[in-house]
Amino acid sequence: MNTHQVAASTPAITTSSRTFARDVAVSVDIAASPTRVWALLTDGAAVPSWNSTVSKLAGTIAAGERLAIEVPAAPGRTFRPRVVEFEADRRMVWADGFAPMFKGVRTFELEPLADGGTRFTMRERLGGVMLPMIKRALPDFAPVFATYAADLRRAAEAAQA
Repeated sequence: MNTHQVAASTPAITTSSRTFARDVAVSVDIAASPTRVWALLTDGAAVPSWNSTVSKLAGTIAAGERLAIEVPAAPGRTFRPRVVEFEADRRMVWADGFAPMFKGVRTFELEPLADGGTRFTMRERLGGVMLPMIKRALPDFAPVFATYAADLRRAAEAAQA
């Protein structure tokens, strides 16, 4: 497991890899309420306006809904996760793929802080029996996760000002 953190205001990245699973997580404290952070995370049409890691997000971000996401890191490819958990202002989980062959699960969690801010954590687990065959072709998600968290913090804190 690797953790990279430069300063308290810099997103902390954690990565780990095993034969049939690969995990990456980012956590950052944001000087904005969980309600404000949640509003940014769940307004799909607006996500590309503040998040440089997403070029397009179509669909309604709500339990049971399927999304269509395009990212600059994979031009020409559309990811189609389903929102499998949705607890407003607290937790959301997206999943895509076909277990046990290959599945990706992304979890977003918001933790209220005593000062009125929010600890944002985003985790992704890729896993399945096909992972060992494709692992080398997958990019390092740590820089993308750090950018995602920094973009979210910047947008949420700007809205609070």
